[in-house]
Amino acid sequence: MTKSYQEINAETINRWIEEGWEWGQPISHETYLNAKNGNWNVLLTPVNPVPHEWFGNLKDKKILGLASGGGQQIPIFTALGANCTVLDYSDKQLEAEKMVAKREKYEIEIIKADMTKKLPFADNSFDIIFHPVSNCYIEKVEPVFKECYRILKKGGILLCGLDIGTNYTVDEKEEKIINSLPFNPLVNEEQRKQLEEQDCGIQFSHTISEQIGGQLKAGFRLTDIYDDTNGFGRLHELNIASFVATRAIKE
Repeated sequence: MTKSYQEINAETINRWIEEGWEWGQPISHETYLNAKNGNWNVLLTPVNPVPHEWFGNLKDKKILGLASGGGQQIPIFTALGANCTVLDYSDKQLEAEKMVAKREKYEIEIIKADMTKKLPFADNSFDIIFHPVSNCYIEKVEPVFKECYRILKKGGILLCGLDIGTNYTVDEKEEKIINSLPFNPLVNEEQRKQLEEQDCGIQFSHTISEQIGGQLKAGFRLTDIYDDTNGFGRLHELNIASFVATRAIKE
């Protein structure tokens, strides 16, 4: 039986984590204690931290980390008094969450699920959804935003890190434009070969119309946005944005 691209991506991320992938390394005990003392930051995109005012008071808030495993953000929110659930499709990312929760002695709901499917939560379940860069691993993003709208409470906040496609246009050294957009290896064999050669799983570009427009069409109101870079490489050195972070609310 042929594996789905979602399964391929989960296996790829598991392998990256074993090789030391930065987004799969859980926070230290010291970082957790610092957060409990009010000294903290979290990332939706590679470099710029999320403004604290985007969250408000997290005490007793119900937060879903959507495709947000790895023991990096959810432990911070827990240290700040939130009640957290994390959903991810990578076993290694979820193992990191379990490890930190056990080390710091807190309760967390951990769910392995594919975010391209209906999310396993009731309507109006969460105050905040924290969704770091991960939409680049799924083909269709609009259904995810519709599901986020469904499971957020009225007045709930959706925080997203979004890849805007720049990385998919350039070669591995970021020196030449080699690809047209959209980048979709399921329909473009040459793009699939590029990903296989670079051990990048199955990734997709998405337009601003799909990603921000998709949030608006789902019913959200956009309240803030900022750009970000890769954090390294030529595009970063030239200050060319590859990501945006968005804050939207369910009215």
